[in-house]
Amino acid sequence: MNLFDDSTARNLDSSLETMTPANDTHTGGSAVLDAPEHAQPSAAEPIASANDTHGNDRPENDNRENGAPENSGPENAAAGSDDFAAALHSFETETEESVGDDHVIKGRVVKLTATHVVVDIGAKSEGMVPIAEALDHDGKPKFQPGDEIDVMRDKGETEEGYVNLSHLKAQRLRSWDEIERAYNEKKPIQGVVVERIKGGLTLDIQGARAFLPGSQVDLRPIRNLDGMKGQTMEVAIIKLNKKRGNIVVSRKQLLEGEQAEKRGKTLEHLEEGSVLTGIVKNLTEYGAFVDMGGIDGLLHITDMSWGRLTHPRDLVNVGDQIQVKVLKYDKEKQRVSLGFKQLTPDPWLDAEHRYPVGAHVHGRVISVTDYGAFVELEQGIEGLVHVSEMTWSKRMKHPSKLVNVGDEVDCVVLSVNPTERRISLGMRQLASNPWDTLHDKYPVGATVEGRVRNLTEFGAFIEIEDGIDGLVHVSNLSWTTRVKHPSEVLKKGDKVKAVILAIEPDKRRLSLGVKQMQPDVWDSFFAQHRIGDIVHGKVLRVANFGAFVEIAEGIEGLCHNSEAIDANGQPMHLEPGSEFDFKIIKMNQEEKKVGLSIKAVGEEASRQEVESYKHPSSSSSTSTTIGDLISWKRAGGDSN
Repeated sequence: MNLFDDSTARNLDSSLETMTPANDTHTGGSAVLDAPEHAQPSAAEPIASANDTHGNDRPENDNRENGAPENSGPENAAAGSDDFAAALHSFETETEESVGDDHVIKGRVVKLTATHVVVDIGAKSEGMVPIAEALDHDGKPKFQPGDEIDVMRDKGETEEGYVNLSHLKAQRLRSWDEIERAYNEKKPIQGVVVERIKGGLTLDIQGARAFLPGSQVDLRPIRNLDGMKGQTMEVAIIKLNKKRGNIVVSRKQLLEGEQAEKRGKTLEHLEEGSVLTGIVKNLTEYGAFVDMGGIDGLLHITDMSWGRLTHPRDLVNVGDQIQVKVLKYDKEKQRVSLGFKQLTPDPWLDAEHRYPVGAHVHGRVISVTDYGAFVELEQGIEGLVHVSEMTWSKRMKHPSKLVNVGDEVDCVVLSVNPTERRISLGMRQLASNPWDTLHDKYPVGATVEGRVRNLTEFGAFIEIEDGIDGLVHVSNLSWTTRVKHPSEVLKKGDKVKAVILAIEPDKRRLSLGVKQMQPDVWDSFFAQHRIGDIVHGKVLRVANFGAFVEIAEGIEGLCHNSEAIDANGQPMHLEPGSEFDFKIIKMNQEEKKVGLSIKAVGEEASRQEVESYKHPSSSSSTSTTIGDLISWKRAGGDSN
């Protein structure tokens, strides 16, 4: 056991003086210094206990207190040996107690347990260091049995009598000199992030623990401080209290200094039009912030690519090193606008020559909207395929039914406008136009069959083949019935036959007729009737100007109010459902109109009576007298 290490040797004299009474001689002390081996009792001689050395129960001590000489006689010699043993034990105790918080001692690792590291410090009992102080940042032991270790005496002892030791305190004490030097000289010092605590991080600086506030970790706030555990970083010491053992550090202070130095160098070369290299620091929806060396510039999304970008991450990522061009520099506000696409020529400058009208091109669909799809032909050049130019069919409801983002498609260039940076593309032009050959397949007057696909207020659309729809106007649904809405006659999905009435390929129009499948009752009526014919009719409806009368199935005529006069010359009130004889007074086959009159029927009857009066029906008489006429009139005319 080595009792004379550096710390105990310095206090040896004072320790011995403390252990030796003032009226005693230093004989025992000299024996320890000059010949400690002779001062020790032999193995055959029992060593007195600590209580015996103080003489509490021995008469020899009582003699000493009465002033008897210390070395007088054999009994006094034995007492001197006991006093030396007590002094040696007291010296060991004082030596151990002198190893306090201000003394670092060397120890040797004996073994490692689950909770402690057992350390031999050269005292009568071994010391115990908490295992947590002997683990590295990965939780692995930093020492093995036999390794030398710096420790300091901690307060108290374990239940088993072991000395409490602290390796962390020893490290902290040895590192204080370097920490104070760095603080006074304002130099950075290196530390390792140990753990995340409330308000910031704990750093290990050569065994000493320092506090790094969250606001001092970086130039910008860091959300995930937990992810920094285990990182090594340089920091500046901004506050130091050795008495309390408090150390506060800042990484932000160092970064600000570095940034200021870099900014000065960058500003020397910063001017509009210059090309610089920077690192992408942050991404937003509208662009990217690029660190060009102490000063940040904004690379707007519109200046990233000649083409379209949905988000800056489509082109760059945080940490990427890129070249940018300074577009604008505001020295007062320290604002820099950057451009990336300006480093390459504008592809639209010669787009008109590279993509002439009618050329077949190949591209990738990059966006699909309600009105069409955008196709990228090359980086920075994209064209629009309008929904109307995707297929010859009119039935496609949305472009997504035909193409999706990422599809490779072939198109035809329809128009190019470099000024507005637009190219119109078509996909249907790559297929034959079915309307161009429609005349050959369906001549006017031909009968076709199709299915009703849609109903509108003005008619019904009937599909006669894939992509070819024809319109049956509401006026062409029936010869006889006045149809207000096609739903009165047709339903969606019905199969119907129709007649081709007209084809307009340039306008992609096809006119159909359903009523044309039946004979025209008007043609038959006009062929069988003439003006002056008397017809029987039924009043269907009454208007302010007259009454509409059904004179045949599907045939209506109009009896104007001026023609609704009875035989006495009085106006007649025509009611729906009433029936009368009418005389046809007008006929218009083209407009399908018939004019009727009740008054004319009465006039016709009167005229016939006069004719009968002038020319009697009897042909047997060769002469007629006035008397005969009067008699005839009285006999037959009155009855009529």
